[in-house]
Amino acid sequence: MLTIDEPKIADPGTGAPPADGNSSCRRILVPVSTPDQSCPALAVAARICAQSNGVLRLVHVRTCDPPLPIAGRCYLETAGDAAAVLEEALLMAWACGGPRATTAAVDARRSDVAAAIAWQAAAWPADLIGLTRRPRLAITRLVGGSVRDQVMRKASCPVLAVPPGQSDRVRRVIHRRRPPGPPTPPPPTVEPAPTA
Repeated sequence: MLTIDEPKIADPGTGAPPADGNSSCRRILVPVSTPDQSCPALAVAARICAQSNGVLRLVHVRTCDPPLPIAGRCYLETAGDAAAVLEEALLMAWACGGPRATTAAVDARRSDVAAAIAWQAAAWPADLIGLTRRPRLAITRLVGGSVRDQVMRKASCPVLAVPPGQSDRVRRVIHRRRPPGPPTPPPPTVEPAPTA
């Protein structure tokens, strides 16, 4: 597992910045549960992709319960909700560095989220997976770990764990770079009816 605790970006496994500006991390996958939680990993991945002329892939896993005999599968969010999450994450990534990016929404059972992320990374194929590192409760370590821990164990490529400290700075940058909304139309004018 690689970690970034400072703003400088290092070559994976060496801790040293790239000497020639080229990086072997040209295809970076970032799983997005919610854009706010994934914001630090998005920011770092966008910077790496911008420096290496790479491609960013944002993956959102839409979880479902096991199929029931009568009702079928029960999804916790609609396909439109999943698309909205990916769209907001894509805007955040573009605001952080403007790399080329693609998105994918994947359906999986709650217990298979980490496997779905690792499979997407292998199928794409990703050079690196970027995750936001979150503080964990002791009970989650005993029960089998979080989704992030499981992704780190199942992934076939390096995993970069980014601390959550950069998210406030990234939100300020995104807020500054958002284009203003469409102009508000002038209020309608009502002319009095002609009198006879």
